[in-house]
Amino acid sequence: MNGLSELIDSLEIKFFKLNQKLVQLEKKNKELLEKIKVSEEIQEQQTAEIAELKDNVEDLKMVNSLLGSEENKRETKLKINSLIREIDYCIAQLSD
Repeated sequence: MNGLSELIDSLEIKFFKLNQKLVQLEKKNKELLEKIKVSEEIQEQQTAEIAELKDNVEDLKMVNSLLGSEENKRETKLKINSLIREIDYCIAQLSD
């Protein structure tokens, strides 16, 4: 009987330790999931900011070429031609 009670005590101790480890791991998992959520939010913000900055760069290139910069004249002409085609298409749609 004594050996059986020692075995039960040993199993209880192991179960208690495993339960503590489980609680610690669940806590760590929750913390990591929260960090992932925060990181994803930051990534979304940075992606939006990058897109906005790219738009700003394109706008600045357009403004520079309109102000006489030789670097981006071709791009500006292409953009203007594209806008004219879009306007012509809209006018054609309205005429029908």
